[in-house]
Amino acid sequence: MTPELDLIGMVSTDLARTVAFYRRLGIDIPPDAEREPHVEVRLPNGLRLAWDDVATIRSFDPDWTPPVGGARTALAFRCADPAEVDRWYAELTAAGGQGHRPPWDAVWGQRYAVVHDPDGNAVDLFAPLPPAES
Repeated sequence: MTPELDLIGMVSTDLARTVAFYRRLGIDIPPDAEREPHVEVRLPNGLRLAWDDVATIRSFDPDWTPPVGGARTALAFRCADPAEVDRWYAELTAAGGQGHRPPWDAVWGQRYAVVHDPDGNAVDLFAPLPPAES
């Protein structure tokens, strides 16, 4: 059997802020989950997304240190249309998300924007652009 991607795990320095950010983005996270050291949800497509606080990670990897520099991963969220990219970017940044790249029309045919979650991970928002009129 070939290994199958089943879970994306992320480390959080402030689980309450992280959970609030992803709830705002529409991920169905159980009530009071932010009080736990490990939060895990199954997304509608079957993939699991999880966050652990630093203490949990260090409980099995005592030498763990946070990465430095720019984000090394990005979670990309498809939006319904280009206007939704703009709306989500505005909503997330108004709620305290760190805007990294405001919405733009990318050369690859998508409306695109990048917000950082509370731990600096890139959260990409995108939607296909309508076909250009000739």
